[in-house]
Formats: sequence, structure tokens, C-alpha cells
Amino acid sequence: QVQLVESGGGLVQTGRSLRLSCAASGSGFTVDRMAWYRQAPGKQRVLVALIGIDGSTSYDRSVKGRFTISRDTAKGEIYLEMNNLKPDDTGVYYCNTPPTLPRYPWGQGTQVTVSS
Repeated sequence: QVQLVESGGGLVQTGRSLRLSCAASGSGFTVDRMAWYRQAPGKQRVLVALIGIDGSTSYDRSVKGRFTISRDTAKGEIYLEMNNLKPDDTGVYYCNTPPTLPRYPWGQGTQVTVSS
């Protein structure tokens, strides 16, 4: 069974940057189509960014131009580069497949807190 492990979160001030990483153990994991999600306190988990099999990317309009999703196929890892962070970016970030595909079990996520 695939286990997702997110890392790289932390407490930062507005305007700073963070780079999140997502790795997996277990067979059957592929980085061909992956996504990052955010769950803010008291809110539902929402899609932030996704990357397709052809390398195409898509972003929620709230992060477009500030966040970049990428992957390292050789390492089997997914990344989310987050620049010019804002307090509204605060939440627990998870990686998983895009909404249209079967999901892996959710990992524990990584907490991102942006102070004003």
C-alpha cells in the first residue's frame, strides 16, 4: 500500500518562501499525475495545484503566479515551491492524485503557517 509523506512546512512571515516535498513508500506509486491540496483550519481540503502526465500544470487562482508544482520522476517526488506567502496560505498541505483519479491513502500532511 502506498504511504504518502509530506515535508517542508513551517512557520514563516508574510512574503517569505517555502518548498514542500512529497515522497511515497510502497509499490504502485507514480508521479505522473499528482496534486497538492490545502486544508485551512475549520475548512475543507481544497485543490491548490496539479501536474499532468505531460507536465502541464494548473493552479487555484489564489496561488497562481506564486506557487509552482514540479516533480522529479527519477526520485519519485513531487514539490511545491511557494513564494510570496500570505496568511491565507496557512493550512496543512497534502499531496495526492488529482480529484478525477483514484486516491492514495492521505498522508499526515505538512503544516504551513504564515504570520502577518
